[in-house]
Amino acid sequence: MNDALYEQIVERRPKPYDMVIRILVILLIVAVAIFGMPLVGFFSFFIAVIIAMIAYYFIFPRLNVEYEYSLLNHDMQIDVIYNKAKRKSKLSIDIQTAEIIAPKGSPRLNSFKPETVYDFTSGDPSAKAYAVFIPIEQKNTCVYIEPDNKMIDHMQQWMGSKMYQN
Repeated sequence: MNDALYEQIVERRPKPYDMVIRILVILLIVAVAIFGMPLVGFFSFFIAVIIAMIAYYFIFPRLNVEYEYSLLNHDMQIDVIYNKAKRKSKLSIDIQTAEIIAPKGSPRLNSFKPETVYDFTSGDPSAKAYAVFIPIEQKNTCVYIEPDNKMIDHMQQWMGSKMYQN
């Protein structure tokens, strides 16, 4: 029972269009409330409230995102957490089946061409992201993650010569 469990949470930086989406949704709500008044009267406020509730429950939480990496021995589970409240499982991989794990932009990755790319990083250009090339559903897939030093040490135990740290 020498299982190694390690969890890490990485908060995604707001994307440039996140604030634009928030402003546009709020402007839509105000426009429906004000410009709908001459057309449908008080009913326009009811419509504006419904749009506000939809935005509050479905749109705004998707703009605040965190990724959780759970590493149990060689099995990695990646979940996305919306608005620090709702969790959704995104990907489950066995890192032992990975072809290579190396820092993003490493010349060692030049010979690998992914068909599908998943980005589970913070989006911070100064953070050290790693690329995991792994076959998923018969496709060569690249998964970008941002592990800390402790998670890298755990992954190194299972990957051996297929993991590069520079």
